[in-house]
Amino acid sequence: MTTDPIADMLTRIRNANTVGHETVEIPSSKLKVELAKVLKSEGFISDYSVKNDGKFDVLVVTLKYDMANKPVISKLQRVSRPGLRTYSKAKNLPKVLGGMGIAIVSTPKGLMTDRKARKENVGGEVLCYVY
Repeated sequence: MTTDPIADMLTRIRNANTVGHETVEIPSSKLKVELAKVLKSEGFISDYSVKNDGKFDVLVVTLKYDMANKPVISKLQRVSRPGLRTYSKAKNLPKVLGGMGIAIVSTPKGLMTDRKARKENVGGEVLCYVY
């Protein structure tokens, strides 16, 4: 059991990207599946699926690389963590790299990017930055 499952997921993706793996397996949860859905919709990963591996479900994330075989994700940074939660109002949501990257925000309406949260005028917990 990990203290911070989101940080564990981001670290697994970061490590798999670094060594050039095609896929990475992560213990599944509803929040992690939603996070993978946001990453796929924004074009940072190719695909994801949930498979049953005995007792537990496993989230399989297919990573995305460009033509030069470099990872599409250059940085994954955890912002809010169990020891120090980071919340932000809709108008104060951070812009990552001047809008080139995304901040993933957990809102009352579900997980979404900073752009979509600003558009819907909802704030929440800033989970991570991706660029």
